Amino acid sequence: MEISEQKEAPSVIDRYYTRWYRTDLKGNACEDHCILQHSNRICVITLAETHPILQNGQSIKSINYQISAGCSRLNNKVSGKSKRGGQFLTEYAPLCRITCTDGKEYTIFSCIRGRLVEVNEDILTRPELLLEKPSTEGYIAVILPKFEESKSVTEGLLNREQYEEVISKRANQQSEPC
Repeated sequence: MEISEQKEAPSVIDRYYTRWYRTDLKGNACEDHCILQHSNRICVITLAETHPILQNGQSIKSINYQISAGCSRLNNKVSGKSKRGGQFLTEYAPLCRITCTDGKEYTIFSCIRGRLVEVNEDILTRPELLLEKPSTEGYIAVILPKFEESKSVTEGLLNREQYEEVISKRANQQSEPC
């Protein structure tokens, strides 16, 4: 009797979410974001594995959801099944600012249009989650696109294959990778 090798089961993320990417946000090289889209249209905003925060052993000094004097993503309050009251975001709406211990600051954007359902307050007290588990416990925010826009929300985003092409081109073009 031969024991066959067991294949590792796909993760919850790989099983239930589609990964979409937005690269070089606002012209900033390698500042890539990942959008995990669930079949129920909920989208989870995370850092793509190529984002500078996840490279070169960065350490996070602070995470700030205070976008301007009058706007804090922490003040977002939603209620009911349709998540009424959530802040409406455009695709370039800032979600938070992350400052690393080397002094570099990165703005994380929503990447899609929709209502802000929640921000991940756990990363405020445990910023290492962002580095160790960016796709799960270290997510940035959850956004719910409008129902009528849920199909078109991914227009302009890259699928995994397109994203890998961008990464490959970067590696070939740059003497210093991201």
